[in-house]
Amino acid sequence: MRLYLAGPLFSEAERAWLDTLAARLRAEGFGVFVPHEEFADVEVFTPRVVFERDAAGVRGADALVAWIDGPVVDDGTACEIGLFAELAASDPGRYRGIVAILTDLRLQRTREVPGHGLNLFVAGAIESAGTICWSVEAAIERLRELRDR
Repeated sequence: MRLYLAGPLFSEAERAWLDTLAARLRAEGFGVFVPHEEFADVEVFTPRVVFERDAAGVRGADALVAWIDGPVVDDGTACEIGLFAELAASDPGRYRGIVAILTDLRLQRTREVPGHGLNLFVAGAIESAGTICWSVEAAIERLRELRDR
């Protein structure tokens, strides 16, 4: 099963976390599209180049894994979630779902609040096509379920 790994990638720490998660997912046998790995050959970044390459990655995935820690969901990650939610709504047999990973203690305290303290539109997009998991282990278990269905 091919995954698109969405998340903030602007700091060295963010890229390292995504790299570690991608390695873990690959060890589970998943194919993983990681946006910052896909631009080694790009000399000039333009909005069009980034959108076309990332959107193709989203469309080519069977499921989207979104790392949504932080005080707000990264704006690019929110766009990827929205795009995948619409793909899943249009072809649920092809697009298996969204698995969001939320390990941020600030938001874990809001587990009983509708939307879990997230922007309600983003939380609704996730829940329309998937689920929010509170650990990497729970996310991997959900991905195994999606793969095996």
